[in-house]
Amino acid sequence: MTADNSYGRLDDDDYPAYTMGRAAEMLGTSQGFLRAIGEARLITPLRSEGGHRRYSRYQLRIAARARELVDQGTPIEAACRIVVLEDQLEEAQRINAEYRRAAQSAESPASD
Repeated sequence: MTADNSYGRLDDDDYPAYTMGRAAEMLGTSQGFLRAIGEARLITPLRSEGGHRRYSRYQLRIAARARELVDQGTPIEAACRIVVLEDQLEEAQRINAEYRRAAQSAESPASD
């Protein structure tokens, strides 16, 4: 990817822009924590051509939530499971809201 193409991806939440060191620094945690949540399959960082882990903003938000739970005393495996379930619930609620809007639109009488 060229530099010109990369600039367009800066607003992309899924673009793996952050190295492991930078991600850990931003989260105020260790690189070991990022490895641990990777091993727990909470997030799967992409790899650079050199094999280094790269994280997206979306993955950092997920990692930050897991860190909050761990800081509150939740075991890391349980924290990862909670975060996955929260994410699934949020997605289900979003889909339900879309269905409700579509159903309400279909029920509304067409105006002439």
